Amino acid sequence: MTKPPKHVPLPTRQQLLDFIREAPGRVGKRELARAFHLTGDNRNILRDMLKELEKSGEIERGRGKRIGRPGALPEVLVVEISGVDPDGELLAKPLTWGEEGRPPRIYMAPGRRGEAPLGIGDRVLARLRRMREGIYEARAVRRITAGPAKVLGVYQVMADGSGRLQPTDRRQKSDYQVLRADSMEAQHGELVLAEILPGGRPFGLRPARIAERLGSMADPRSISLVAIHTHDIPCDFPPEAIDQADAAMAAPLGKRTDLRALPLVTIDGEDARDFDDAVWAEPAEGGGWHLLVAIADVAWYVRPGDALDREAFRRGNSVYFPDRVVPMLPEALSNGWCSLKPDEDRPCMAVHLWIDGQGNKTRHQFVRGLMRSAARLTYERVQQAIDGTPDAGAAPLVEPVLQPLYGAWRALAAARGRRGVLELDLPERKVVIGEDGRIEKVVPRARYDSHRVIEDFMIAANVAAAEQIEAVNRPCMYRVHDVPGLDKLEALRDFLSTVGLSLPKGQVLKAAAFNQILDKAKDTPEAHLINEVVLRSQAQAVYSPENIGHFGLALARYAHFTSPIRRYSDLLVHRALVDGLGLGEGGLPADAVDRFVEIGEHISTTERRAAAAERDALNRFTAIFMADRVGASFTGRVNGVTRFGLFVTLDESGADGLMPISTLPADYYVHDEVRHCLVGKRSGLTFSLGDALEVELAEANALTGSLIFRLRGAPGAKPSSRGPASPPRGRPPAKSRGKSPQRRRRP
Repeated sequence: MTKPPKHVPLPTRQQLLDFIREAPGRVGKRELARAFHLTGDNRNILRDMLKELEKSGEIERGRGKRIGRPGALPEVLVVEISGVDPDGELLAKPLTWGEEGRPPRIYMAPGRRGEAPLGIGDRVLARLRRMREGIYEARAVRRITAGPAKVLGVYQVMADGSGRLQPTDRRQKSDYQVLRADSMEAQHGELVLAEILPGGRPFGLRPARIAERLGSMADPRSISLVAIHTHDIPCDFPPEAIDQADAAMAAPLGKRTDLRALPLVTIDGEDARDFDDAVWAEPAEGGGWHLLVAIADVAWYVRPGDALDREAFRRGNSVYFPDRVVPMLPEALSNGWCSLKPDEDRPCMAVHLWIDGQGNKTRHQFVRGLMRSAARLTYERVQQAIDGTPDAGAAPLVEPVLQPLYGAWRALAAARGRRGVLELDLPERKVVIGEDGRIEKVVPRARYDSHRVIEDFMIAANVAAAEQIEAVNRPCMYRVHDVPGLDKLEALRDFLSTVGLSLPKGQVLKAAAFNQILDKAKDTPEAHLINEVVLRSQAQAVYSPENIGHFGLALARYAHFTSPIRRYSDLLVHRALVDGLGLGEGGLPADAVDRFVEIGEHISTTERRAAAAERDALNRFTAIFMADRVGASFTGRVNGVTRFGLFVTLDESGADGLMPISTLPADYYVHDEVRHCLVGKRSGLTFSLGDALEVELAEANALTGSLIFRLRGAPGAKPSSRGPASPPRGRPPAKSRGKSPQRRRRP
């Protein structure tokens, strides 16, 4: 080995910083001296240089005097699984984080085959590898928290009479063995809940005992049960809550405002099960409008601390599946006394809103009233009536009821446009269930102006509720939406630069800035792609007693008031209004504010839980519907790009599935996180977010809700127009063996 020269030049300050920043973890002075061939007095000079860098805050010392960037993570660390990113990869965070700002982002590498999958809330000792600034990949060394005590799956009887349990969780790679004595006489194909037993052979299946039989998996209606059990959605109401709901009676008029003469109407989806909001409008002086939004008076029936309140808080919200609802309140209330059914008296909390011709609110007034809905309408019926083809039931309402609603809405919509509300165009899926419980079709959910009428009326009422609660000095559970984080904005700017767009810097960021980007992208091939990336750059809306405004709606204050049947947050807002305005019984207790932070965190969590369960159920219903179309061809678009493949959304149904990287044309694909694409290292073939593809359905697994696609015919991908594949600015791929392309399993 060639010896270094005796007179080695000292590294510059920048060279030291570059070495420390590029190191996968923290380094010691010995490693630095060895890297720069420093000996003797030069090592003392190195020590002084490091002290100066530490004083300036450019580096910091950790355990054992090891040195790293500020906020750098050690090579081995205890992390907690905190969530899943839009591409389906598990995210983690350091169990302890004492630095300012957010911790670095940690992606969990897929576990080894046979290992119990990690889940949100699990804590593991992990070995970290730095991928780039602020991004780490972690591989679990051992799990600190215990594995799941129970597993949901489908029971299968094998040829030799033994039982096997196939988990419904797609992250669980291994089946479980069930002895006949532990099977509860379950039948082949039944959905069961089983307890995981200790023991088992080192390389064999782990044992399990069936604890509950849930029904045949051949029945599509079992799909919702999978989501309910997987996400621990509370289903059964305690007897005391049921008894309280069953004992409820009609609310008396008393001191309520009598609104029964007004032709208030409910407008909901065709499959709506409960009706908690009704609307009415009339022209006002000066070219303005007088609006009325009436909401079911849940606070009259659910009082603080009673059995119904405790259970509503535990659930946090209702959960909606294609074939059923898991309600926040028992059916006697959610579909009974708190549902604004036509031609029946119902207690309500209502707000009068007066707006000018430009849609600006001039004043409002809250009342506690008694109403009688004039009609139960649907979005489709209302839109048809306004478009000139009303049915017999809607025809008499067009001139006196519907036209004033649309007139007031046009004014609200104009104000919304001036305010600069974030306007994303991302279609949703709808599963249509027949009377026999079978899936008839999966289609994109229709979107009409009638939807926007109700949305803008509800937003106006929600703003008034927040303003009113502040005016009477009562605690408010705000719906807040923070501005996007700096890391997400920088990633978005990097991406937009690749498609010739830019997001302004050096100014107060508003939602309108994103709308300008979306408008420029409209009617271009990249429109869908840009909508997806802008959505992923946004923060998540949450509930909090601390008001920071609502970025997406461009509002200084906002609170959910309009759905107390299905959201606990709205019930709290109703109670604050009742208490602050002296509107009778069922108001907010004096000590309620002491728990508002805790309540806000809890109902934000239950909201995310419900969204995940609904998404899982939708995926499984879709997989069942697609199962008899394996081998068929479809057109679709790439809606996610990961290190292990592409996620594709079909144009026809909106169904989502994975195209594994191993099925792409033979090459070594590099994941460019900034440009949201996979780039073939040899060919330059590029698969990007938003690309149109023709695919073939290779597999539809109803058990896990997953679809697997293969590329069909000529690749829809394009040769890179940026020259040979450049080094990835995102996380580099794991090393592959030999010359085979990178292959990764979906975690």
